[in-house]
Amino acid sequence: MNIFLTGGCGYKGTVLVPKLLAAGHAVRVLDTMWFGNFLEPHANLTVVEGDVRDIEKISLDGVDAVIHLSSVANDPCGDLDPKLTWEISALATMQLADRAVRCGVKQFIYASSGSVYGVKDEDQVTEDLELKPISEYNKTKMVSERVLLSYTDKMAIQIVRPATVCGYSPRMRLDVAVNLLAMQALSKGKITVFGGDQTRPNIHIDDITDLYVFLLDHPEVTGVFNAGFENISIMDIAHLVTKQVPVDIAVTASSDPRSYRVNSDRLLATGFRPKKTVDNAISEIVEKFRSGVLKDEDHFYNLRWMEKTVLKGKTA
Repeated sequence: MNIFLTGGCGYKGTVLVPKLLAAGHAVRVLDTMWFGNFLEPHANLTVVEGDVRDIEKISLDGVDAVIHLSSVANDPCGDLDPKLTWEISALATMQLADRAVRCGVKQFIYASSGSVYGVKDEDQVTEDLELKPISEYNKTKMVSERVLLSYTDKMAIQIVRPATVCGYSPRMRLDVAVNLLAMQALSKGKITVFGGDQTRPNIHIDDITDLYVFLLDHPEVTGVFNAGFENISIMDIAHLVTKQVPVDIAVTASSDPRSYRVNSDRLLATGFRPKKTVDNAISEIVEKFRSGVLKDEDHFYNLRWMEKTVLKGKTA
């Protein structure tokens, strides 16, 4: 298949692209490369530095499927410049979906977010619960979902609401819970937990990227799917880290109220099965750090890097 992949140089994209190529697909990546490009060259890979907002420059001729990963990722980054967030994460999605339909694309896979639910008291958060997004990032994801679902009579729409992704990628992110706490233990010799009681769902980066490949192979599996398999508290994550890197845990107050447990039974009913755990993610990060492959670098923290580069001089 000919795959058009937005955000292919990102945290998930850098792990996904080699899997798509190994499966025999031709992949065209569009990415702003704000955080660099860690993809290895390949005969069936084309990487274009560009902006998904420039819809007139995007050709989808001959494309069989779109995998849309690009967005201003996570709540703090989305709040830095709300206008930019809405343009990239919502308006561009609307334009891309419209162009996909006009060009005869048959399948559209969209990376939404489990955070669209906001704060939930329910023991199990299913796809049928009301969405109450509380940040610009969450709101753009919800709007994009609604837009894409309006095209279900024209192409196969597959929407994934991932839990917090964890594990190693060449384009690493160290601003997500498991990765952040593991790196703190490794580089600082201690872990600082904000709050700790908040429960978050997690998914290994190999599982979320395997899921995109699975959906690509199963266009009949349509609709909205939660993707999170370990609902554990931030404090429990910290304790899992200290089993592998024995350090002290300091606890401080948190202003982040988000706490929810996603239920992924709908996804499991399709036949998809996760293969890795948070423990696996921690082990892999520890190994990469101790071997010198992974370092604690600014460009692995989205907020820090955007403030220093993309939005330099635009934020207080």
